[in-house]
Amino acid sequence: MNTKRRDFLKTAAIAGAGTIVAPGMGFAKSKNEKVKLAFIGTGARGIWHLNNALLREDTEVVAICDTDDKAIKNALKYVEKHGKKKPQIFGKNELDYRNMLDLKEVQGVIISTPWVWHTPMSVDSMKAGKFTGVEVSAAMTLQECWDLVNVHEETGSHLMILENVCYRRDVMAVLQMVREGMFGESMHARCGYQHDLRNVKFNNGVDTYGGGVEFGEKGASEAKWRTHHSLHKNGDLYPTHGAGPVATYMDINRGNKFDTISSFATKARGLNEYIIEKGGKDHPNANLPWKLGDIVTSTISTANGETIIVTHDTNLPRPYSLGFRFQGTKGLWEHEDGYSAKHGNLMYIDGQTKPHQWDDAKQWLDKYDHPLWAKYGETATGAGHGGMDFFVMHDFVNSIKHNIAPPLDAYDAAAWSAITPLSERSIEEGGAVQHFPDFTRGKWFKREPIFGKNEVYL
Repeated sequence: MNTKRRDFLKTAAIAGAGTIVAPGMGFAKSKNEKVKLAFIGTGARGIWHLNNALLREDTEVVAICDTDDKAIKNALKYVEKHGKKKPQIFGKNELDYRNMLDLKEVQGVIISTPWVWHTPMSVDSMKAGKFTGVEVSAAMTLQECWDLVNVHEETGSHLMILENVCYRRDVMAVLQMVREGMFGESMHARCGYQHDLRNVKFNNGVDTYGGGVEFGEKGASEAKWRTHHSLHKNGDLYPTHGAGPVATYMDINRGNKFDTISSFATKARGLNEYIIEKGGKDHPNANLPWKLGDIVTSTISTANGETIIVTHDTNLPRPYSLGFRFQGTKGLWEHEDGYSAKHGNLMYIDGQTKPHQWDDAKQWLDKYDHPLWAKYGETATGAGHGGMDFFVMHDFVNSIKHNIAPPLDAYDAAAWSAITPLSERSIEEGGAVQHFPDFTRGKWFKREPIFGKNEVYL
């Protein structure tokens, strides 16, 4: 690890004032006091969060929980590698995490488990008075979305949705441009999750690069649980990597809100063909009736008159892309992951770029580099996902330190996650328009944008 990063992590205590203090939550009062964290889930995603917490000198990992002994052993190797004290271990059964939540010293909890556990664990964590960070998506049903909001309001415990793409460097530079009016008035956006996950959904634990065609009990890693959703659900199952950043651009829940959604799905063919190709036409999984359409397309309208197109595409061969586009009355930004900056990250600003021609976005992104990245970009090197994961943990820890609302809160978790059940319902009803609940109960009119703005996050 580079020297600047180590020096920073030894003294990370950012000054600043926040709002919405949670009553009765015993968080650190001194900037030199370590924030005590616990982790539920230390698998493929959780281990990144654990590692970033162990790298910091202002945090202490006091407990970890996982029902997979291999995941616990791997997590303990990271603890030993960083020379930290061994945390308490939980995971005797699926509900042993509740015993971990009884630990009074735990201040913050990071949840990185299969999707169906996200809301129940978040609810239990908030009820236990813990500052809770949950991986995406935060909820699978509308009732779960309301559960997150209601328990947050009832307990005063904060919830942060750990959407790392909101912190991507180019994404935050565009946010800076949006807020400085470079695109004019917001009009339209495009985003999504376009990622060939066939090798993830079918993993026999031997060939992790696509040779296996097993899932469930016979699968490994995410194939143990993620693939079942494709068999039983038809909707946008993973919307927040795209919708989260766009929501920050359009001030969703803070002067604006998601209003309606209409969704359509193609037929399902990709997983069947993959199984036949890898396992043969006689494999037991070859003729399963997959419910998830290979491509799900949703159109969202907002209260302020913008539209957003969100795409879910995980079962067909393709390069990775979140397919970002943001357009206003004065210009637009487009990005396709996996290409060179010249061809994949493009900008057009009316009157400042050549008429009717794309401009390489690099000079614009460099000029409007967000202060968060300008200050900590080198520090974030090696933290995971191009440095994004550093900033997720950084905001989570600092929100605990200052006992304030996180920049991506329970209302964001509910609104962004609601895309999944609403898209399912819309598809079932032939693309019928569905209305988003107002999870803020009208508070969106007066709530101010804070993501990337409040001093504590810089």
